[in-house]
Amino acid sequence: MHMITTMIGEPMYPGFAGKSIPGVVADVVDKEGKPAPPGTGGFLVLKEPWPSMFRAVFNDPGRYREYGDTIPGCYTPGDLAVKNKQGDFMVPGRSDDLIVVAGHTIGTAEVTSALVSHKAVAEAAVMGKPEKVKGNVIKAFVILRIDHEPSDRLENELLYHVRITSGPAAMPSEIEFVTTLPKTRSR
Repeated sequence: MHMITTMIGEPMYPGFAGKSIPGVVADVVDKEGKPAPPGTGGFLVLKEPWPSMFRAVFNDPGRYREYGDTIPGCYTPGDLAVKNKQGDFMVPGRSDDLIVVAGHTIGTAEVTSALVSHKAVAEAAVMGKPEKVKGNVIKAFVILRIDHEPSDRLENELLYHVRITSGPAAMPSEIEFVTTLPKTRSR
């Protein structure tokens, strides 16, 4: 069911899904459940019951606890989010899709989004790769658009693009150009 959307007549903000629909009380909080200031990342939570709540976790106590006990008093679907001053939500990715690189927590969606925002990239995926010194490094898999060919120059251009888009910690240590990516049922 839709829980966050831009209602007809409401202003739209690039990258933001909109506000919670009437009857749904959503917020962005830290791990202790304290509201995150506008423009600051945190965990998306729902603070009150809603229609069809827990329908998919009926008779599954483990999943019920995972969603209901992660942050006290909140339903926690596992999404990272940012709320702007107007109350609109951006959901950049899942909290379990994180890579810790030399103490920096990087969202896979952030790196993937930076890569696909480059004119040469059609699709991209990233993963953490274990490394002795940093703990993990980021490995990227990239499908290029038809009019682009893999090269060292393009690889360096993509690395620089991620660096200026998402910061130096988000730069992949390795880019592999591929022709296909594995797909899940949702993609």
